[in-house]
Amino acid sequence: MTMDPESLRERAAAALLTARDRTRLLTTCVEDPDLIAQHSPLMSPLVWDLAHIGNQEEQWLLRTVGGRDALRPDIDSVYDAFEHPRAERPSLPLLAPAEAHGYVADVRGRVLDILERTPLHGGPLLDSGFAFGMIAQHEQQHDETMLITHQLRVGPVVLTAPEPPAVDDGILPAEALIPGGPFTMGTSTEPWALDNERPAHRRLVHSFLIDTTPVSNGAYQRFIEDGGYDDPRWWAEDGWAHVREHGLRAPLFWRREGHQWLRRRFGVTEPVTPDEPVLHVSWYEADAYARWAGRRLPTEAEWEKAARHDPVGGRAMRYPWGDEDPTPAHANLGQRHLRPAAIGSYPDGQSPLGVRQLIGDVWEWTASDFLPYPGFVAFPYREYSEVFFGSSYKVLRGGSFAVDPVACRGTFRNWDLPVRRQIFSGFRTARDADPAAGA
Repeated sequence: MTMDPESLRERAAAALLTARDRTRLLTTCVEDPDLIAQHSPLMSPLVWDLAHIGNQEEQWLLRTVGGRDALRPDIDSVYDAFEHPRAERPSLPLLAPAEAHGYVADVRGRVLDILERTPLHGGPLLDSGFAFGMIAQHEQQHDETMLITHQLRVGPVVLTAPEPPAVDDGILPAEALIPGGPFTMGTSTEPWALDNERPAHRRLVHSFLIDTTPVSNGAYQRFIEDGGYDDPRWWAEDGWAHVREHGLRAPLFWRREGHQWLRRRFGVTEPVTPDEPVLHVSWYEADAYARWAGRRLPTEAEWEKAARHDPVGGRAMRYPWGDEDPTPAHANLGQRHLRPAAIGSYPDGQSPLGVRQLIGDVWEWTASDFLPYPGFVAFPYREYSEVFFGSSYKVLRGGSFAVDPVACRGTFRNWDLPVRRQIFSGFRTARDADPAAGA
């Protein structure tokens, strides 16, 4: 994707401003006590995320790209995510809410001036405005983290959004056949792709079938009602131990009331909607459901082939629908809605092989550990990806309704521990195809 310098500048500015509008919404919709509070030991106080966003922007765009003197070097260690675990952050000398808002606004004003004056070429950080795109993605990732905190928060409703668009597209096939053979995985050309998405390389997968849509709440309820949480046959050993230790009986935020399942969603208690993708399940729960259903989770390579492979042109596309940037007709992204859309939605976002909702709605657990691609090079710092590689983390793909398009594409990789449920995670299942279907 090649753009002229002024178009690149406009794209970078728009991405930064869109992220800041969302940050402002998420940090001004509650009073200061809620900004300072830690709503879960799994999450930072909202005011920590706010100032951390500004500190990263200062370090990378003001100091490194702009060559400016540090504004607040005294807070670098306070907002170093690797120096202080989330559970400890409330005890740090954090900026007060008003001071944090002032700090991030001051940084942003200076950054926009630097963006106007900086040539967007001349090295990896500057080429195609990468550093500005990286910071826009970083802010949007923390916006999603803050939205998770809002979901965990107990209190009055402060966030609202319209419902996702309804769709009546008839009965879809349950699964789609993805033919075997090599394909291009990852990217070497996407200008704002992060290091773990690189480089592009050839990968072989055998023919498989994958769910046309993510697994629904209704389907997951059948797993529960069939005793899925009581039967060790379906669970990985560590997952079964985790279920027993924590008494898990359903997805996070669900509760049974009589014959009905209810859930809490951003302060609203409502019936579980059967035709929405299941949300807030761990990798262990996704894996157990897949085994119960006689299927499995797709590998990361299988997921990406289903999402990017063009069987006619034999090429890898940026998104399931092609190379065009996402629009509201393609996918449920950007916190436009505060829930996943019904399964089968977004026909305009369907892949050439007939798979829907691969982008947006829910992050999808895969079977794969988070590992580097062949030829991986850490850039611009090891702590973004490299320190997480290994068997401890599982890969999620596709993005959720809480992900902004700038931080979501067919090559984008997310990862988390297999016990995590507070994230906006769901899944779809797969199975091997008949060998006669292809290589």
